[in-house]
This record gives sequence, structure tokens and C-alpha cells, in this order.
Amino acid sequence: MSVLSLPEASARIADDVTAFAQRLVQTPSISGQEQDIARLIVDEMKKLGYDEAFTDAIGNVVGIIRGSGQGENVMFNGHMDHVDPGRLAAWEHDPYGGIIAGGYLYGRGACDMKGAIASQVYAASLIKKLGLAHRGDILVTAVVQEEPAECLGMAHLCDVTLTRRSIRIDSVVSGEPTDLKLVLGNKGRVELEVTTVGRTSHASAPWRGINAVYKMLPVLAKVQALDATLPGHELLGKSTISLTIISCSPGQLSVIPDLCTVSLDRRLTLNETADSALAQIETILREVGQGDADFQGSVRVREVEEVSYTGLNNLARKIMLPWVISAEHPMMTKARAALAGVGQHPASGYWTFSTDGSYTAAVLGIPTIGYGPGEEGLAHTAQERISLESLVQSVAGNAAIALALTQ
Repeated sequence: MSVLSLPEASARIADDVTAFAQRLVQTPSISGQEQDIARLIVDEMKKLGYDEAFTDAIGNVVGIIRGSGQGENVMFNGHMDHVDPGRLAAWEHDPYGGIIAGGYLYGRGACDMKGAIASQVYAASLIKKLGLAHRGDILVTAVVQEEPAECLGMAHLCDVTLTRRSIRIDSVVSGEPTDLKLVLGNKGRVELEVTTVGRTSHASAPWRGINAVYKMLPVLAKVQALDATLPGHELLGKSTISLTIISCSPGQLSVIPDLCTVSLDRRLTLNETADSALAQIETILREVGQGDADFQGSVRVREVEEVSYTGLNNLARKIMLPWVISAEHPMMTKARAALAGVGQHPASGYWTFSTDGSYTAAVLGIPTIGYGPGEEGLAHTAQERISLESLVQSVAGNAAIALALTQ
């Protein structure tokens, strides 16, 4: 059977792909609690005849369809975890109900990114089922803790699991939502934590203390002004800085707070680094301090301790690097031609959010592209859903890309 028949073959398994995506949505998998969905994916891979399917030490899923040898290996990737559903009253449908209505599958993780995982799992198996020749291996991987831990699962997968098994990866296809476009990169991200220090006193006598929150106010004013001056990139767009969390300590009535902490979400373009973003805030703190003898402030890159569902402990530094692949890169040329062969002629684009491509492309230098069902704008919202039509189309598209990249 030729590549041109892949759309028809995908249509014939549409019910199976949809049912699997539905089961994935119905399986809660908050970051650090992915054990049930990992088991579900491995079981599906084994049922579909993968040559190998397993979980690694951190809990990532790896499935392999082996080629005939001497070809390039491609890795299709998604993340199993999802953000909290949040306020349930905001949802029209139960976020874990896996409701299908009007041609869409609704629920938390539907587009970010359980639909993509279902598509990738079935695309690779379809190639084996149809007996389509390919020399390189096709890997389908689903990683843990992508949402909070800045490529933690991906780093373990590449640096530990695949390295120990001597598995080489020549190209990566991320299934993060692209609405079936070919995506060529994303901005980077660094989380900065700024702290101002004061002195407690009884709130009835505030002059006896130093209010750390008030000390933070001129810092935030300068941060807001900084956002307007940040550079842009012709492909990735403008850099940004956003205040996301503010807290104070001791946080009690009638007590002047002596500590104020804010979290800043800083998005980076190709010409920026975590160090340069950190230096900008350090400059702001020096400027504020020059006019206030009582000012004490500091900034650091946020670090979090993450424990996987397998019990593996890791310290994650909250940095993701920006990356871009050329629209004329051989991987892109092959992907476009493969998609054209199954009747798809997608536009190119860039993600506004960060992805695990920040590790595979920016750190490891592996050619990486994005292709997946789902609309980026619906990720992390109470309206999250995925089109069943795009889900099935992406099976054919992923299979075609896999064949093109493993010859």
C-alpha cells in the first residue's frame, strides 16, 4: 500500500483512535500523577503490536516500531501530564468526562496533548499494520512532568533512557497543538523570583516596621515599564515579562510584612538568555536601591523540587531555551512533501508557548518540528477540545512524516 492510501487507512481506524483519545481524556494525569495514563498507553502499544513498549525510571513511556536497519530514527513525542482543570463551574462539559459532541472531544488535556498522543501511537502502528517499508526506527514517546518542570521528563528520556540503550534520535516531531500546521519553533522561558525584605511591626504602628510589599511596588513599576522595551524577533514575535504570583510573609492581620516575593514569567527570543533576563532585573533592583537606603531586594531563577510518580527526585531549574528550525531545513522539506502526499498542505507557524523542543532542539541540537491536532488557543482553558476530523487527519499526517524521515 502506498503513502497515498494512508488517509483511507486512517479513516478506517477512526473509531479506534477516537476511543483511545477518549480514554486518555477520561484518565486524570496531573503532573506527578501520570501512572494510570502511562499504563494505558503502554497497554495500547502492546495491543497494537509495537516491537517494544515500556516505561523508564522516571515514568516516561517509550514505544518502538523497528525499521529494517541503516535508516534515520525519528521520535514522535507528547507529554502525558496536564494542568489542573481549575474551577469546575467554568466547564460546559465534565473535564474528565471525555464527552463527544458536535464533532469534538471535550476535556482537560484533549488538545494539550492527549489527542496528539493517540494520533502518534496509532500512526506508528498503522505503518507496521500496512507493512510499509522504512529503514529507521520509529519511536513514540510520552513524557512526564512537562507542565511544571521545564523539560524534566524529556531530559531524562534523552540523556538517561535512550543513551543507556544506545538509541540514536535523528529527528523529533512534537505533537503539541498546531491545528495541523507545521511549527518551526517557540520562544524560551525563564521564571524569575524577586524578593524584597522589610521589618515586621504591629500594624497599629507601621512606622516601626518596613513594609516589604511597599518596597516591591517601585520594582514592579519598573518591571512593567521594561516589558514595553523588550525586543522582538521576526519569527517568534516579541519578548514579554509578566507578573504571575505575588505573596508576602508572615501574611497575618495586624502584622507589617517583612518579606514580599513575586514570580515573573519571562519569555525569551533567540537573542536572549536566562542570564540576560536575570541581569535586567538585577539592574532594576540596583536602581531602586540607589534612591532608598532601606531597600533590600534580590532575584534568582526559580528552582523547584519535582518527584515523579515512580519516586524519582529531581531539582528543576525553571529555564527553557528558544529555538527555531529553518523552513528550508531538509527535515521540513521532507515533512512538507510527505504531507502533500496525503493531501495536506499546511502553513508554517510558531508556538507562543514553550515546548520540549526547547530541550531536543536548543540543548541537544536535534532537528525538531511541531505537527499535531488541536488548537493552541484552547490549551489550559475550560473550553479545551479537539476536532475528531483533525485527529484522524493527523494519524495519516504523522504516518506520512514518519515514513519520510526514516528512509
